[in-house]
Amino acid sequence: MYDVVLLTLGSERDASGGACGSGGACCGSATAHGDDAGSTAHRSDTDATAHGDDAGAGAMAGDAAGACASGDRDGGKAGERCDTPRVPVLACADALTARGARVETVTARSDAEIDEVLARFDGSPRPDGLTWPDPDSKVRLVVASASDAQLRAVVRRLVRRYAPPPSRRPDDLPGNRTVPDLPPIGVLPLDPVRSMTHRDLAAQLGLPRDPGAVAAAVLDGTPRRLDLLRNDGGSVTLDGVLVGAADDSGRPLHWRGRVEVDDAVLSNGDDPLLACAIGNAGGYARLDDVALLGSPDPTDGLVEVAVAVPVVTRSTLGRKRVRLEVRRARGRAVAVLPREGRVPFLDDGAEGELSRKRSWWIEPGAWAVWAG
Repeated sequence: MYDVVLLTLGSERDASGGACGSGGACCGSATAHGDDAGSTAHRSDTDATAHGDDAGAGAMAGDAAGACASGDRDGGKAGERCDTPRVPVLACADALTARGARVETVTARSDAEIDEVLARFDGSPRPDGLTWPDPDSKVRLVVASASDAQLRAVVRRLVRRYAPPPSRRPDDLPGNRTVPDLPPIGVLPLDPVRSMTHRDLAAQLGLPRDPGAVAAAVLDGTPRRLDLLRNDGGSVTLDGVLVGAADDSGRPLHWRGRVEVDDAVLSNGDDPLLACAIGNAGGYARLDDVALLGSPDPTDGLVEVAVAVPVVTRSTLGRKRVRLEVRRARGRAVAVLPREGRVPFLDDGAEGELSRKRSWWIEPGAWAVWAG
């Protein structure tokens, strides 16, 4: 039977200014304040920048770093933290145990603690000295995820662990990849309410949300391999990226930047842009009522990119009208170069700012989820 690790991401910090989930808290009775995916990111990775260019490339990207202790403020016991798992985690653990699995629940509050869990997937030592995942591992991992940013934080650490240096690229690595097949992950969504209005990655993939069904998928299901976006800032993208700014009322603001997809140029930097969507899946396929992306597919080995450009036209009576032109392209890689200052963006829900060229490229079938 399998050893199953139920992994939850938490923080030692107090709840002021951060969120453990999407409108909820890590601990069962705690109440988090706000769901700003990037406001509380730890910044421990060597490639993270002080201005958030990696959209939360720090230790607990996005709301993975949200604060969870609110016992004193909300009338609970002093010092209450995320050591008490949320109800879905306990229910999933019970379902796994009932099937004979050996279950361990872990709350990781740093990259190092995530890495301790992931080390259980290491294979036997290789002659080339590389750390490689065991394809026949009897360990199963379930990530209790309050947001796509939390799931991304775990996948990012998998990539950091198993991606070989370019100078030591082995012959058994697929030619179109920089990482081996990463171990499959079971996804336990912790926010079923928000999923009804915001289609998180689990909803888009049709993954189970009920803890018992998640347990069944992990023990009886098959891995569904999915494409992964890596970027030159050292992070990864599972769903997608939305580049653009908005005013205090939420109205998109114009920005300028060069956007290239393989050999296609969607904007040379002269056009005013309202948004640029980079889609592995469909989480950022729309901007309000405007369809940006057509049909992004996380299994087709391609990234779909779109830019929204306001175009001014005049009627026969001379009246000025503005229509939104959407330019799209598909390819293996995309690069965005802001022309003016910093441009905010969301990457799997984690906030950041682009101030220099950023490139994303597709890694076909690099990661996987347990599907029923």
